Amino acid sequence: MDSLRELDLVEALKVGDEQAFATLVDRYHGSLVRVARMYVRDGATAEEVAQETWLAVLAGIDRFEARSSVKTWLFRILTNRAKTRGEREARSIPFSSISPDGDRPAAEADEPIELTPGTWRSWEGDPEERLLAGEARELILATIETLPPAQRATITLRDIEGLSAEEVCNVLEVSDTNQRVLLHRARSTVRRALERYLGETEND
Repeated sequence: MDSLRELDLVEALKVGDEQAFATLVDRYHGSLVRVARMYVRDGATAEEVAQETWLAVLAGIDRFEARSSVKTWLFRILTNRAKTRGEREARSIPFSSISPDGDRPAAEADEPIELTPGTWRSWEGDPEERLLAGEARELILATIETLPPAQRATITLRDIEGLSAEEVCNVLEVSDTNQRVLLHRARSTVRRALERYLGETEND
């Protein structure tokens, strides 16, 4: 869906089009729940936060001025609510406290970890290759779960949800330099885990 289509949905939603709202929910609800889960204690709470986000969207749709993409706007509302809930549960730390710690920003040449279904096609051959692809993907997602909150949020938004660097900075309220450092650290950790797995597999 291109940005014009998103804006069409927003305009339809502003005049009370229920189908437009249903389309947005179908498209983004799963992603909102996944991101909320990084801040709160369980899936049920993440679902509640996502539902609160949709209520906020309905309440605030008339004020949406398209200065950011619809997706960025949704995730910004979601993360604000999820962080508030997570802090209440003592499970989150403020992104403003994260600093690069003297690290230089990662080069833009750092490639994203391959997580989306289409990126696994090169693995799809005989049943053994498909099994390896599934196991590797599970390892990547499990490793992401172990990352510090800021790194986990950054790599999830960039490499799983497909947001741009600028969008992630807007959603998480971090600088571009900080975003690069957090993403580099997260990708490096995941790559090391994947390399260890592949090395063990080759030695079996």
